[in-house]
Formats: sequence, C-alpha cells, structure tokens
Amino acid sequence: MSTQISEHAFDPWQKIAKHQQNSGLDNQFGATATFIGTMRDFNDNADVSGMVLEHYPEMTQRYLKQLEQQAKQRWDLLDSLIIHRVGEINPADPIVLIACWSAHRRAALDACNWLIEELKHNAPFWKKETRIDGERWVEHNTDGN
Repeated sequence: MSTQISEHAFDPWQKIAKHQQNSGLDNQFGATATFIGTMRDFNDNADVSGMVLEHYPEMTQRYLKQLEQQAKQRWDLLDSLIIHRVGEINPADPIVLIACWSAHRRAALDACNWLIEELKHNAPFWKKETRIDGERWVEHNTDGN
C-alpha cells in the first residue's frame, strides 16, 4: 500500500506498472481497478487555463494513509496506490491516480470507486483556478463532478 503527494507531473501508467512490478504480488491478483483524474480546461461554464492545488503536507499525508487503511479494512485488497498532485497544474495534467489490486474484480472496483469519492468530497486540498476573468478559489465539489 502506498500514498504519495507529488509536486511534479507524473505518468500514471508508468506509476501503476512500476508499483505492480515492485509489489511482489505477481500471481496473487486477478483484478486491478484504476481511476485517473485529469485537469479540465473548463469549470462552471468558464475556460480555465491553470490551477494551483494547495495543502498542508502532514495533514494531507495522514488523510491519504487513513483512507488507504479504511479501504483495506472494508475490502479484501492486496494492494493500493494513491498519488495526488499539488502545486501548479495545467489542463490535461493528471491530478490523481488511484489503483487497487485484489484477487477478484468486485473488491478492486468498489474500493477504487469509494476512494475517489472520499478524496473528491473530503480531502484537505484547496483549489485556485486561473480564468480569463482572473483567479478564484473553488469550493469543495459535492455534486460528483
């Protein structure tokens, strides 16, 4: 199980492959569920040219570890990986990666879905968008988008 906060762009598929290769679970998992969230170039019917994602490092890392432990307790996961970007982010950049490995698909899919919903609604991140009309702080999203 691994959680990471990254200030730099990352290739989610390389991260998944490397983590899986180093996991030692070669013949144990039958399912890998993934979610990759990327930055859109629009929000609330306005063009967005960039954003800054801020956080308190210790608080954020503790939160991600707690989520990971909760998922492991709720589902029969063999492993998981959570990577979340912070700092300056551009449209099309990956922001979040969640990968869950299990013996069977249902546990991996359910855990992955639960993890992204929890992150989206409760994670201690603060987002400031850059738009044509200036910068604005974005409230936490509770509508599932």
